[in-house]
Amino acid sequence: MLRVGLTGELGSGKSTVAQMLAALGAVVLSSDEMGRSMMQPGHRVYAQIVERFGPGIVSPDGTLNRHALAHLAFDPHNPRIEELNAIIHPAVITEQADKIAEIAHTQPHAIIVVESALIFSTKHAPQGSWRSRFDCIVLVTAPDDAKIERFIQRTASSSANQAALRQDALRRLEAQRTAIPRDVPLFTIENAGSIADLEARVNTLWEQLTDMERSS
Repeated sequence: MLRVGLTGELGSGKSTVAQMLAALGAVVLSSDEMGRSMMQPGHRVYAQIVERFGPGIVSPDGTLNRHALAHLAFDPHNPRIEELNAIIHPAVITEQADKIAEIAHTQPHAIIVVESALIFSTKHAPQGSWRSRFDCIVLVTAPDDAKIERFIQRTASSSANQAALRQDALRRLEAQRTAIPRDVPLFTIENAGSIADLEARVNTLWEQLTDMERSS
């Protein structure tokens, strides 16, 4: 079994890379999807977020108002993103560890890819540092302008304020940035061209990961 951490900043294209790896045979665990599931009513994480951030982030139907929550978390004057991360990250990382252990029993030669933007920057990993969680890291990169435009395109509605979304993207990128340790077993995928270019790079990466799993 090979445990791969797939990371990259907002708009880098890591979710697209994750989909391509899944199509090639990887078992992909999405941190964002796990987090969204835990933020639904009835989950302990949901209750903790409401307790910490107040009833103002709850929509009339009882779900979290993600826009209101993001406004508080990324407030430039009083950012509270680490308060939110301290609730979500430990729960997500623990669930990932449990799922990886389950997969190991049924698929001992699986290549498991955990997609997460905050592998290196999270301060709230109950299982220890990334070194205890992953055998290697895949970093997806792209120019900042491209990352911001991708974020705007997937977020904007017809009435959205483009300038406000751009500022939101910049704040999120700043929150995600961290120095990558020099001794990381690292594969870098540049996502600055076409989908065909990206797919070719991912196919090459898959061959490298397969070889790495066989030799482990």
